[in-house]
Amino acid sequence: MATVIPVVGNLPTALTSFVGRRREVSEIRRLLGAGRLVTLTGAGGVGKTRLALAAAEASGKAFPDGVWIVDLAAVRDPSAVAAATAGALRIPDRGDRLCFEQLTDHLARHRALIVLDNCEHLIDASAGLAKALLSACPHLRVLATSREMLGVTGEHVFVVPALSIPDEAVELLQERAVAIRPDFRVTDANRAEAARLCADLDGLPLAIELAASRLRSLSVGQVVERLEDRFALLTGGCRTTLPRQRTLRGMIEWSYELCTPAEQLLWNRLSVFTGGFSLNAAEYVCAGEGIAAHEVLDLLDRLVSQSVVLTCEREGLSRYRLLETIRTYGRARLAETGDEPGLSRRHRDFFLALAERTVSAWFGPGQEEAMALMRAEHSNLRVALEFGTSARPAVPGPVPAGPGTAEQHPPEQGGGDPADAQAALRLAAALRFHWCADGFLGEGRRQFNRLLVAAPEPTAVRARALWAAAWVAILQGDLATADRWLDEADELGERLGDASVRPYIQGYRGSSAAFQGRMAEAVSLYEEALAAHEKAGEGPQGLFWLCQVVIAQVILGDARAAEEAGRRAALLAEASGERLYAAYTKGALGYVLWAHGDEEEGTALTRGALEILRGFNDYAGTAAALEVFTWITASRGDHERAAQLLGAVHALTRHGGIRGLGARPDSTFGGNRARCEAAAISALGPAGYEKALAEGARHDSPARAIALALDTSTAADTGRSAPAATAPCPLTRRERQVAALVAEGMTNRQIAAQLVLSPRTVDRHMESIKAKLGYGRRTQVAAWQRANQVPTL
Repeated sequence: MATVIPVVGNLPTALTSFVGRRREVSEIRRLLGAGRLVTLTGAGGVGKTRLALAAAEASGKAFPDGVWIVDLAAVRDPSAVAAATAGALRIPDRGDRLCFEQLTDHLARHRALIVLDNCEHLIDASAGLAKALLSACPHLRVLATSREMLGVTGEHVFVVPALSIPDEAVELLQERAVAIRPDFRVTDANRAEAARLCADLDGLPLAIELAASRLRSLSVGQVVERLEDRFALLTGGCRTTLPRQRTLRGMIEWSYELCTPAEQLLWNRLSVFTGGFSLNAAEYVCAGEGIAAHEVLDLLDRLVSQSVVLTCEREGLSRYRLLETIRTYGRARLAETGDEPGLSRRHRDFFLALAERTVSAWFGPGQEEAMALMRAEHSNLRVALEFGTSARPAVPGPVPAGPGTAEQHPPEQGGGDPADAQAALRLAAALRFHWCADGFLGEGRRQFNRLLVAAPEPTAVRARALWAAAWVAILQGDLATADRWLDEADELGERLGDASVRPYIQGYRGSSAAFQGRMAEAVSLYEEALAAHEKAGEGPQGLFWLCQVVIAQVILGDARAAEEAGRRAALLAEASGERLYAAYTKGALGYVLWAHGDEEEGTALTRGALEILRGFNDYAGTAAALEVFTWITASRGDHERAAQLLGAVHALTRHGGIRGLGARPDSTFGGNRARCEAAAISALGPAGYEKALAEGARHDSPARAIALALDTSTAADTGRSAPAATAPCPLTRRERQVAALVAEGMTNRQIAAQLVLSPRTVDRHMESIKAKLGYGRRTQVAAWQRANQVPTL
């Protein structure tokens, strides 16, 4: 099962070894200690990103609140840089405040390092963001990569050199060649040719890796000979003036021309994806004239073997990706063919179908996996939403505004096809759980604001999008807009004779009433929505409204009605396999039982709610269940832990933009909160209470907060060492075998071959291992294995 791992940071797991660069890593770490902004500059392909990641990982202990990479390669709009940064840092995008404000509020108290990667095409926006963050966040450091410096006061610039020749460059050539041709060696007989090849490539790591892929079938001498011919063509015969950028382009063009026509065609078509892609997506989007669907996997494997396509892991899912330089080259070749619009439409259609399948199957098993997939595909989803609904700006847009002023967006040119606008609106509506239960409220609101204008036709698609947009607005506390959208949806549903919208309109009107404190009215509206679903034979669809009835009855103080609705909701969730709303129900029902004396079952239900929510990234749901767990913790006399949990609740509420129900001091919930705080202050003293509160506030994501509550915080979260070997090992025998091979440096594919398992099975074992140990990266698993030397038999 895919889970949201409570990690600090998001550095990707390296799938290949890092060669050389010890002096450079040491110097970058020194610069990070001396200044707060360090920029790595250099030619494309020189290895800026890989060096930045190595230096960042080596500096991890200095940043207890995490090392975070923000990849700006796929971001085209300068005004989206702040939003991309917030997304990478897993800050919930509320949309009711500027992204700058959300970022600075989140980072102001944190000692963290942000790696801003691939800034060159957004240089002004990247510089503005770095300056604003560093000015507002005294403990923050920024490490940027760009082909030019940012130009910010206090910036330290490190020009990344090429690999030393022959030492580092030849070592990289050999390591990458051995990966695809195990018998390859650099020997006395071919060392001079290997050094010459690396010199001709100017020691550029990307060019060397591409050349190494050709050593599967060619000798070093043959590669050198063919490369000389290519450079002569590119430079008009002048070999003495090879600029690095042209060398890299020559290497890519040479690699492209060595591909078969079918491989070239797939390379071109894969360039429509951003942020990576799955095999299923590649098969659907890229198959067609010249490539049969069953040929895609074989062609993809061949591109992987040639280092054109890379394998990676994201949200626990095995994926593929193109380096940005290679993707850009493929996109240019695709544009030359005239096939780009058709491929982009297939891309949109694939993600529309994926989102609609997900939402149609929502009330059943697999919700955690579905949300993990949506998070992994977020970049592709954004591109799909934009297809046919907005034109690229004629000129680069202005720099995002600084804190306190509105973010500016570049003007759009032209209009789109109404059918494409309707399809985008369908996609936005189908992504409603991604927006509302996965930390993307602000993105969802911006998309609905844009697309409801772009697709004004009075269609059933618009009616559905209006009530979905109203849900987003309600969670943001914008009740006036939500009510206006619900009124339009109601009128449109009546005009179209579409009865399917009625339950949602009534239900979300109930939510609006609840947020305004009119609980009795809310219960009545929820029950109308529930009855309408049941009448239509859509029992599971009404589970959400039944959950809301439980919460509203709790706030009204009607324990018997709340328990009755809660038991009914639990049975319905169990019968359908639904998980998220089952967690909401467990949390509310747990409170009812605990408050009325059944401490054991109340505690078990609340803990069960948090265990389920571990698989989601739901700020509102986690904050609600965690607060009840906090009161239970305080009632048992553990006031220090209760104060820490209160700090986590406050952080989730603030960062998630949650508008709490029943938070008034005279309400049921408000009274419990006040008593919990008073007891903690009395037991710890004001200073001790504030210290515990601040410590808990560091757990400002759902996963980290749940880890704190259930006492599974990672060493990265708390500063404690990894579990001692004397503690019971949580891993199964097979998982111990996998962990041991990870510690030896094997990839999942190599482990699968060693243990005679499928790669997908090993992927699942790895996710289980990381979940049980509370880790997010392979390097942590390897360190844990080496520290504990857990037996594998």
